[in-house]
Amino acid sequence: MQLPALTDRLDDRLDTDAYADVDASPNGLQVGPETGTVDRAAVAVDAAGATIADAADADVDLLVTHHGLVWGGLDRVTGRDYDSIAALAEHDIALYVSHLPLDGHQSLGNAAGLADYLGLDDREPFGTLGPVTIGQRGRATDPYTVSELRSELAGLDTGGREPQVLDFGPETISDVAIVTGSGVDWLDEAVAADADAFVTGEGKQQVYHEAREAGINVFLAGHYATETFGVERLGELLSEWGVETTTLSHPTGL
Repeated sequence: MQLPALTDRLDDRLDTDAYADVDASPNGLQVGPETGTVDRAAVAVDAAGATIADAADADVDLLVTHHGLVWGGLDRVTGRDYDSIAALAEHDIALYVSHLPLDGHQSLGNAAGLADYLGLDDREPFGTLGPVTIGQRGRATDPYTVSELRSELAGLDTGGREPQVLDFGPETISDVAIVTGSGVDWLDEAVAADADAFVTGEGKQQVYHEAREAGINVFLAGHYATETFGVERLGELLSEWGVETTTLSHPTGL
């Protein structure tokens, strides 16, 4: 498949343009030529040295990641940025990035994938950010106890890190709100929605007191661990489109 056609198709499917004004990451093609053919692709959470090296070893034409190389502009190409871009160019690998669009997509996204994993029904968008949402909320068909939900989340690709739990809410959990990655800023929205639990990747110091005072359970299951779903689903989508695709795993434990 031609690279411009493929990236246009991904942008359309992920509604990339809707997130342009709220995302520090320039989504879409971040590194690559204006023309080219994609026969093989790899997907990964991070555009890091390790994943770029693995992509080169796999002889792919395209690397698709959730976290890219550019955040809010690129003033100088030096250090790690230079090394990463040079490695991509040396091996003729294009880099396509989908950050917030891949968090918020209601079927392909990270939150949607985690909601599927947890068996949530009656789902709706959650995690308002300007005109878009970046999460999902739903109800467990079979309610969880706090311990059961912790154990379920421990089955993610956590790199051996146990999920942290702030168990200040009800012992029986039915209503679950999700914003993957660094999503604790949406705790108030989960409280306002009367959720029993809020699941995200990582926390901040003040969240302990905020959760305690609000009476809600908060599960910190790992930034990386909660954001594997989107790229895996994009890999499946690329395979359906006729692109040979592999998944690169480098769990951080964070």
